[in-house]
Amino acid sequence: MRKALTAVLGAVSLLLAMLVAVALPASAAPGTLGEAAAAKGRVFGTAAAQGHMGESAYVSTLDREFNQLTPENEMKWDTTEPSRDSFNFSAADQLVSHAQAHSMKIRGHTLVWHNQLPGWVSSISSRDDLLSVMRNHIAKEAGHFAGKINYWDVVNEAFQDGSGARRDSVFQRVIGDGYIEEAFRAARQADPNAKLCYNDYNIDGQNAKSNAVYNMVKDFKARGVPIDCVGLQAHLTLGNVPSDMQANMERFAALGVDVHITELDIRMNTPADSSKLATQANDYKKVVSACLAVSRCTVITVWGITDKYSWVPDTFPGEGAALLFDDNYNKKPAYDATLEALGGTSDGGGDDGGGDNGGDDGTVTCAYTRTAQWNNGFNGQVTITAGSSAVSSWTVVMTLNSGQTIAALWNGSASTSGNVVTVKPVGWNSNLAPGGSASFGFTANAPSGNVSNPSITCSTP
Repeated sequence: MRKALTAVLGAVSLLLAMLVAVALPASAAPGTLGEAAAAKGRVFGTAAAQGHMGESAYVSTLDREFNQLTPENEMKWDTTEPSRDSFNFSAADQLVSHAQAHSMKIRGHTLVWHNQLPGWVSSISSRDDLLSVMRNHIAKEAGHFAGKINYWDVVNEAFQDGSGARRDSVFQRVIGDGYIEEAFRAARQADPNAKLCYNDYNIDGQNAKSNAVYNMVKDFKARGVPIDCVGLQAHLTLGNVPSDMQANMERFAALGVDVHITELDIRMNTPADSSKLATQANDYKKVVSACLAVSRCTVITVWGITDKYSWVPDTFPGEGAALLFDDNYNKKPAYDATLEALGGTSDGGGDDGGGDNGGDDGTVTCAYTRTAQWNNGFNGQVTITAGSSAVSSWTVVMTLNSGQTIAALWNGSASTSGNVVTVKPVGWNSNLAPGGSASFGFTANAPSGNVSNPSITCSTP
């Protein structure tokens, strides 16, 4: 009797547990970049400029989305020490205070760099004098912010593109190869707790420049030079995320340092259109996914909040639209792709930052099915499904694997750039009702045995 009663009670308990599980909704996925990154044990930050902090949309977007702040220019040498031993930290102090008030981590950028350097430093010709000046600058600046900075870009851009040789800077010419080590040792003395990073561009994949940085880090770790992290700036161009970016991160991590993506933006020829924005979204997703696949890739930082204030158009005329928010603070397809890669869910865009999104279409999702396969090719089908709102058009971006090409495609209009295939409707399948769907199919040729699925993203105009 007791056994029977126990069995009944057990069954009742199981039934109640099942009912509770059905009745209680799962917790919602994180809805901002910072929240989603934190759920993955990462930090998602941005560069910010004190000069824009009076703009409400700028500040509200910063505070809502990001949990790390990098002062864009306020900590550089020409701002902090414009004349010898005369320091001014007021603009940087304001950004640091704002970050602290909003529980953001802070990246110090940068202590030693050949650019934005006051003329008085560039004119020093004595090794002992310049070494003393550099040590003093690091001691005063890193010392001023000690206890507030989580990561310092100690030395920035010390290697040349192409050859990987040392850059011809005043520090290299006058002090010599040892200046980077001297800078790191001085930074550790000034701030024992901050993580100390080397930061550079075009070291996102494996090449002569990243090899040179790798060898330097390996040497530093072997000799006990204090270095904790390597920053990959990731100023990228549309459709050109290095295919070996994850492998490059992994080899740095294997040396015992963290890897940070420090200045991410992905620029395009302007004006932007739906096809370019879809490709950009796929590129951002690739970068974030590569970082998430490497346990020691702990920080992702985009170089600016909004396209409105991006550095790109001034430096690369005719290019721009490189960030996650457009000029009006609307979320771009790249935002949604980034949030999705981090495991979050988006509200489908809108004007949370204060902009006007002009009545955009709703969102779409896409699903890929392999319908046939043979040794050197395959057929695939992509189904695009509208969300809770109707859409008037859609764009799918397929990134094929190395050597794969599209032999035929039906029920869609395709354009190809390298291994990126952009597919749009053919007219009759443009409009989708809420929850409605459309499909297109294709045949892909592939090198023998290389039949891996393409990477696919979709968006609305």
